[in-house]
Amino acid sequence: MPTDMVRKQIYIRRQQQNLLRQLAQMRGVSEAEIIRRAIDRETSYQGIPLSEDSHTALEEILKAAFARRDQPATAGEPYHFNRAELYEEQRNRRSSKPQRE
Repeated sequence: MPTDMVRKQIYIRRQQQNLLRQLAQMRGVSEAEIIRRAIDRETSYQGIPLSEDSHTALEEILKAAFARRDQPATAGEPYHFNRAELYEEQRNRRSSKPQRE
C-alpha cells in the first residue's frame, strides 16, 4: 500500500455497500478504489485537481471513445445536425408552455 494513504472508517447504508461491492467486482478493482475515484470525480467539479489516477481514467475514456467510433453504425444513416429544425423545435416548446401571470 502506498505510504501517502490514510485509513478512514466510514458508515454507509447497506444498499450502498451492496452496490459498492457489485461495482468493484464489475470493474475488477477494490471497494476502496471505487470510493477514491468517486471522491476524485466529486472534487473535480469543485475545481480541485484530480489525483495522478486521472491520467489512467482519461486513457480509459479515450480508449472507449475510439472503440465506439470504430463500431459500425447501429441503425440506418447517421444523424445530420440541422440548426433550423432545432430552433423551430425550441420555439414550439416555448409557445406550448403555460404562461405565468
